[in-house]
Amino acid sequence: MKILLSSNPYRDRGLRAALEAKRILEKVGAQIVLCLPFQPRKGDRLDLPRQVELSDLQAALPIADLLICFGGDGTILHAARDATLHGVPILGVNLGSVGFMAELERGELPLLAPLAQGLYTTEERMMLDVRVLHGGKVISQDLALNDAVISKGSVARVAEMEVLADQAQVAAVTGDGVIVATPTGSTAYSMSAGGPIVEPTSKCIIITPVCAHQLTSRPMVLDPERVITVQLPRGNRKYLYLSVDGGKAVRLAGGDRVEIRRSPHKTRLVRLSDRSFYQIINQKLGGLVP
Repeated sequence: MKILLSSNPYRDRGLRAALEAKRILEKVGAQIVLCLPFQPRKGDRLDLPRQVELSDLQAALPIADLLICFGGDGTILHAARDATLHGVPILGVNLGSVGFMAELERGELPLLAPLAQGLYTTEERMMLDVRVLHGGKVISQDLALNDAVISKGSVARVAEMEVLADQAQVAAVTGDGVIVATPTGSTAYSMSAGGPIVEPTSKCIIITPVCAHQLTSRPMVLDPERVITVQLPRGNRKYLYLSVDGGKAVRLAGGDRVEIRRSPHKTRLVRLSDRSFYQIINQKLGGLVP
């Protein structure tokens, strides 16, 4: 089995966790390739071992059986799109603060050994196709595992937008923005903005207004087959911004539309333990029940 180890160098200093996992997996016969999940920021001095050969993640994914990400949820989200398009399941090792999507913590690396024999299960998570249309022309498209966020950015002003489901108005939002999330993304920004917690294997689309200026603006859970359109008023001179899974923002102008629908692609997350979603919620959030 060929396993890629992709470690966030800002979280995994000296790639110590990745190298420990490499030793564990090579002992049980796995073929290991080490890589970084992204290009480090220019000028950053990273603690990378000189003797370790690092491969290019994009080049290695087409021939990989499994991808292990070391970092926080952001590291997994960064890899999810490309891994999913190549049909490669992902296992997360949490080196961050919360890590809802990670299967293992730093101290549980010995549990990786069964992977070499294929002794694991996978859990499918729905994704969203996100397109930006300007004058009927598609100017941007992406794939989201967590969410698509349309917001006013850091400018101290009010954003206005209309949210439609299959061309029927769901909400007219005046406030900081709106989040369109998957069940996986329900425990991310959407939850912080007052949205519901949804089991991650569910099939639905969650719409959560952010700091809305209307008492009637409330989170909504929609059928997964709805096509969601977030539309900016024509003639609006205020720019808004779209961020997919926390990635680089796309600037939106008046009259632009963001179309969001359930994707045929599904992220597969590897499961090794028998921890339930509710156990993870109680562990990560300090408990849902007093």
